Amino acid sequence: MSKTELVEFVAAKAGLTKADAQRALDATFEGITTGLKKEGKVALVGFGTFAAKKREARDGINPLTKEPIKIPAKVVASFKAGSKLKDALN
Repeated sequence: MSKTELVEFVAAKAGLTKADAQRALDATFEGITTGLKKEGKVALVGFGTFAAKKREARDGINPLTKEPIKIPAKVVASFKAGSKLKDALN
């Protein structure tokens, strides 16, 4: 499902205009991003938990040239599904 399709779904399900649904979805994404930056974790009970995890710097290999490269440290987002989401999928 693309973002456009998600906006259309939210608009239809919540009885909103597409513009209102777009703003609500954008605000949700911004809230999750802000929560990860500030606290490193955003928990949506029943749905799942987003967490910011630090990846250490490491050595890698360029697959084209087979030369060793340094991969810098960075922070990545991870998601762990909650029980209600897992149950809905199975």
